[in-house]
Amino acid sequence: MKSFGQKPWVLPQPVLIIGTYNADGTPNAMNAAWGGQWDAKEIMICMGTHATTENLARCNEFTVAFATRDTMVASDFVGIVSAKNDSEKMQKTGWTAVKAENVDAPVFTDFPMTLECRILRKIDETPDGYNIVAEIVNILVDEKYVGADGKPDVEKMQLITYDPVHHGYLALGERIGNAFADGKKLK
Repeated sequence: MKSFGQKPWVLPQPVLIIGTYNADGTPNAMNAAWGGQWDAKEIMICMGTHATTENLARCNEFTVAFATRDTMVASDFVGIVSAKNDSEKMQKTGWTAVKAENVDAPVFTDFPMTLECRILRKIDETPDGYNIVAEIVNILVDEKYVGADGKPDVEKMQLITYDPVHHGYLALGERIGNAFADGKKLK
């Protein structure tokens, strides 16, 4: 095996779009690649210093959408362009924002699934950023991505993952097995 040392290469990495309101009340979004499930009702996201970080200092509520094949270009854009430097940032994405039902944050309706979240605590806060642990207050799913069983159909969503090794995005594929079941064949 070839050794690479310490790298941020946990795979797959979701492409998370963090939605907040700017000080003037306009919607803002940023792309965050380092985040995931913390426990059954919480998530963790690694934050740097961004307009979003400033927004979270004013209001501890936000949304998290999962980037898709269709939203990939604009999702990358909100990761490389700051609202501090481009006042037209959100207009350039073409996304539609509505107010979340349960938190003071925007929901971008262009995404199939959005988490409404509230910060519970900040970890390792420095001038360069911090990690947040947030409660998942509610999950919103666009009706066209709800399956026959009444639950979100993840395959229909065409979610993408960030490839930190080659700095790319990969489309997630098809279902290949059944969790908590297929492994029983080896008992």
